[in-house]
Amino acid sequence: METGAFIHGGLALAILALLFIGSAIVLPRAVADPAGATVINISTETVGIGNPGNRSDPGGTITTITLNAVQQNLRWKAYVGNVSGYLTLDDSSGNTIYDWTFTTAINGQVYVSRYDNLTFIGAQCANQTIITAEDTFNNVTIFAAGDTINHTFNYTLHKGFTVTSSTQIANDTCPTTYTYINDSSQGNNASNPFQETLLQDPNDYLMYVTLIEDNVAGYDLARNFDFQLLVAESDQKATPTTYYFYTNLV
Repeated sequence: METGAFIHGGLALAILALLFIGSAIVLPRAVADPAGATVINISTETVGIGNPGNRSDPGGTITTITLNAVQQNLRWKAYVGNVSGYLTLDDSSGNTIYDWTFTTAINGQVYVSRYDNLTFIGAQCANQTIITAEDTFNNVTIFAAGDTINHTFNYTLHKGFTVTSSTQIANDTCPTTYTYINDSSQGNNASNPFQETLLQDPNDYLMYVTLIEDNVAGYDLARNFDFQLLVAESDQKATPTTYYFYTNLV
């Protein structure tokens, strides 16, 4: 073989190798489906009924008063906390061949649903039919307080996120709400932490979804959390609704 041919051949192989490396760099990272999360209870709290106001007015008088009440809403409950975990490569029996710990802050989402068999591929924004059906399940028939799911998730400003490699949720498309920080409303802004959206899977199962934050000051400002979210509850049923937790760690 002539020296020139050898050089040209080697150069061609080098170019091919560089092209291969370049194409490998731009390949998107594979995203696994959300997985069931282990739930460890730290505390469960509620507020008491408070102290009743009183008056001692003399007989023969007419007293005009205004009553202002702050009453616990039994049609909702909330979950707050932190997220930890790692990535693993397991077989169907849970045997691990290798796992990876996160070296930076965990990102992703927390999913909560009444269903333990969600299908994440093909998930989309929850529609009004699904939301109304969930209100009906929770016996929400009084609307004076505006505390239905539809009225609570009354914004569509949120960040976009990835559910699975083939299922993307575009920003500002789904019913959204924002839980409070430091005992106060955040208002509605897509850059807010602790934003929560409503999705439904292909079986029309509703799921509450919140983005994982990195140790952000929470609703009471005394503690930092990775997530806060609201889920609906019936105030008429004897047994509280069971909810299932999933995480998508990236």
